[in-house]
Amino acid sequence: MEILTGVIGIIVGAIIGYLLLEKMYKKKSASIIEEAKKQAEIIKKDKILLAKEKFLQLKNEHEKQVGQVNSKLLVAKNRVIQKENHLANKLNEIKRKENELQTFRNNLQRQLDVVNKKETKLDKALSEKVKVLESISGMSSDQAKKQLLQSLKDEAQTDAMAYINSAMEEAKLQASREARKVIVKTMQRVAAETTIENSISVFNIESDELKGRIIGRDGRNIRTLEATTGVEIIVDDTPETIILSAFDPTRREIAKLALQQLVTDGRIHPARIEEVVKKVEKQIKEEIIEVGKRTIIDLGIHGLHPELVRMVGKMKYRSSYSQNLLQHSRETANLCAIMAAELKLNPIIAKRAGLLHDIGKVPDEDPELPHALYGMKLAEKYKEKKEIVNAIGSHHDEVEMKTLYAPLVQICDAISGARPGARRENMESYIKRLKSLEELALSYPGVMKTYAIQAGRELRVIVGSDEISDAEAEKLSYEISKKIQDEMTYPGQIKITVIREKRAISYAK
Repeated sequence: MEILTGVIGIIVGAIIGYLLLEKMYKKKSASIIEEAKKQAEIIKKDKILLAKEKFLQLKNEHEKQVGQVNSKLLVAKNRVIQKENHLANKLNEIKRKENELQTFRNNLQRQLDVVNKKETKLDKALSEKVKVLESISGMSSDQAKKQLLQSLKDEAQTDAMAYINSAMEEAKLQASREARKVIVKTMQRVAAETTIENSISVFNIESDELKGRIIGRDGRNIRTLEATTGVEIIVDDTPETIILSAFDPTRREIAKLALQQLVTDGRIHPARIEEVVKKVEKQIKEEIIEVGKRTIIDLGIHGLHPELVRMVGKMKYRSSYSQNLLQHSRETANLCAIMAAELKLNPIIAKRAGLLHDIGKVPDEDPELPHALYGMKLAEKYKEKKEIVNAIGSHHDEVEMKTLYAPLVQICDAISGARPGARRENMESYIKRLKSLEELALSYPGVMKTYAIQAGRELRVIVGSDEISDAEAEKLSYEISKKIQDEMTYPGQIKITVIREKRAISYAK
């Protein structure tokens, strides 16, 4: 019973507590709501005030803009009024001039009437005079005109032919003189180094004792050097000299520098040789890029692709007919720039084409194309201008020349290669070329003797006067020149002179 009473008490207490809490929360909620309403009212008033301020601000700005527009309209209106006044003044001036012009026309018409009357009188008098002259000369006026025109025409034709012949001779003489002047001046201004060795380099040593160290035990050092550099190393009885033999100048240079470092260092063994050769190869690659950069800076060429710059540097270690390829390309570039300036062409484009014309001779691989076509392909790949691409590809006539820069590069390439001292041939190939020239001319009927003179720069052909006429001699000269161009390779140009003479021989006894 007591437990039940306790439980009931607890329940009643809980209910009373709940009711008290509910009443307390309701009172608190009411106060919170009242407070929120007050805050909302304050915020509302603030927002209304802000809105009014914003409205006043916008109103002021609008009024200001309207005032500015009105002022602009007023200025524009004043300008329109001024223009209208100006146009009215011009209109009045035009009307005044029209009146003056009308007065002038009237005066002119009166004068014209007087002139017409006088002209009629003159025509009448002239016709009377013509009739008198026709009766005296026995010729009509049309016949006299025709005779006079014919005589004038004959005289004019004679004078014109004489003038044309004189002008053509003078033009040829002037053109020849100017061409020689330009070419000689250009060659004098850019004359460069002459030739380099083609396949060997000489390495000098302090004493012959070093030869044994370079050869090494059982020849292992020299074999390692030859294997790593690709160069044949010749150690013979020549005092204090070692010969490096290879057709690749880059390899010879690597071998020479590697030997220099090994001899200076004193440590010569296979492992050290391989280490030094790798180091020198890296130095040569860096030097090639540096040479390319220096070259384009010296020539004032900008925007060249880095790969083309590297290939220009590689030209330092290449030769063509014993002429250093870099020096030849620099010389050709300068020749092109000077001659382009003389011919009113762009010297920058000409110089760039001249520098890159032999870029196909320094490939990183073995191309199947001729060097001119391969160079053109490289120029296209590295986004060179069309004029430069065409000049590179056509400087040996393998593609059609499309701009004036193409023959200019071809001419300057020939000048650089053909000027005295530029290139060097060995005696065997030189004699063979001269014999080929003479035999080619002798193959034509009517040719009696041939002589290659001036180091193969001129071919003189003696023909029989009974077999070949003067006209045929000119034709023969042209045909021989075309055949030489098509079948032979030669530096510069070859002059073909056909000599036809008749000799009369008698004997006094």
